[in-house]
Amino acid sequence: MRDENILGIDIGGTFTDFVLYDAESKSIENWKNLTTPENPIDGVMEGLTQVTSMNRVRKVRLGTTIATNALLTRKGAKVAYVTTQGFKDVPFIQRGDRRSHYDIGWIKTKPFVDRQHCYEIAERIGATGEEVLPLDEGTVREVARQIRQDGTVEAVAVCTLFSYVNPAHEDRIAEILAEELPHLPISSSFQVLPKWKEYDRASTTIADAFLKPIVQKSFKEIKGCLDDLGIGDKVGVIKSNGGECSIRGAAATPVQMALSGPTGAVVATRVVAELTGLKNLVVFDMGGTSTDCATVVNGAENITTDFEIEWGIPIQVPMIDVHTIGAGGGSLAWIDKGGLLRMGPQSATSVPGPACYGRGGTEATVTDANVVLGRINPDFFLGGKMKLDAAAARAAVARVADQLGMAVDEAAMAMLQIANNNMLGALRTVLLQRGLDPRDFTLLSSGGAGPVHVCDLLEISGIPQGLVPNYPGQFSALASS
Repeated sequence: MRDENILGIDIGGTFTDFVLYDAESKSIENWKNLTTPENPIDGVMEGLTQVTSMNRVRKVRLGTTIATNALLTRKGAKVAYVTTQGFKDVPFIQRGDRRSHYDIGWIKTKPFVDRQHCYEIAERIGATGEEVLPLDEGTVREVARQIRQDGTVEAVAVCTLFSYVNPAHEDRIAEILAEELPHLPISSSFQVLPKWKEYDRASTTIADAFLKPIVQKSFKEIKGCLDDLGIGDKVGVIKSNGGECSIRGAAATPVQMALSGPTGAVVATRVVAELTGLKNLVVFDMGGTSTDCATVVNGAENITTDFEIEWGIPIQVPMIDVHTIGAGGGSLAWIDKGGLLRMGPQSATSVPGPACYGRGGTEATVTDANVVLGRINPDFFLGGKMKLDAAAARAAVARVADQLGMAVDEAAMAMLQIANNNMLGALRTVLLQRGLDPRDFTLLSSGGAGPVHVCDLLEISGIPQGLVPNYPGQFSALASS
């Protein structure tokens, strides 16, 4: 590290983590506080009150799961999709493959756009970039009128045929839409992903538009508050490929932030591999809202452009190969139509949080089950800084137990076993489905909830040994610093 103070911040779905490296004393301080989902900067500002000498901070590295959790929970913008005439069904046709060839009940994953908000423009660019059909600007303005009249659209994704060869029509469409709809952010496929394969490009552009309003709003507030502290120009936002960009750059193409938070844990795992000599590590980063799994093989992480948020929903920007699922300490227990117990992907997040947080939550979560079974000490959560309500946790799990006809402890154990199996599936995705033998790896367990589950995962995954790093709850922020 250079001779300067570096502050790492990781905004998670449940907690916001901080790590401060003091160059003078060569010491590391770490802390965390609850994330404020409605306005993430509030949680950041609360945590920054513990930095006594802000003027000594020379660099801030910010990782965030704002985009990740918005995609996982599908809590993003209402998107309008604008494309070449005859191609508005591309996001729904998707690919010709199936998740399970023999599952007659399988249903395609829904795209991040509704068909009623898909519009076609009279224009056509050929495969070699020639103009086949001139752009009819009148149809663009008519589409803008329909979007304005609809009143529910919050962002627009523009993806025309062969625009990666010649973006003239797409650029003009985006210009007209910006004139007609100045209040709506617009994502253009040539700016987001100028590559071939129409569906992949369309899906990535739609995801960018889906994220843009929430990311722009959050980052604008973050930038303003950090400017007031005098560190706004020192912030580098971690991208999904492990690099960084400015706050303005992150807000312009938010799909690049799809795995901003999870990436930090993989970068830190690579450093652990260098320090320990353990060349093959599989990281299991379990936070409050999601669990992220990735591998470091022979001391290096894997970069991919073939990433899917859910089956059949690709995001093709370069990123570290991380598999993310909606499973964390805050994952909610629920009973499906068949009367079977399920866990997640819905999360209690930080508001209201698990029942044991005492913040108004009443539904049972993984954290509540761990408290009921004595796997989490309610008097020593966050080192004793946050007391948990064990009675509330038991009452929440009891309601699930009543529906299942089980004892409370039995239901809590069932909840954990299902959550562990969900996470086992994520581990198998990054190991067995990549042709990697779990017996060749060490399981590095991080995140606030990870160390609680590491022994369970070792037992059922076939991975021979585990490693819990220092400051596991702030592991991603540690990489940032």
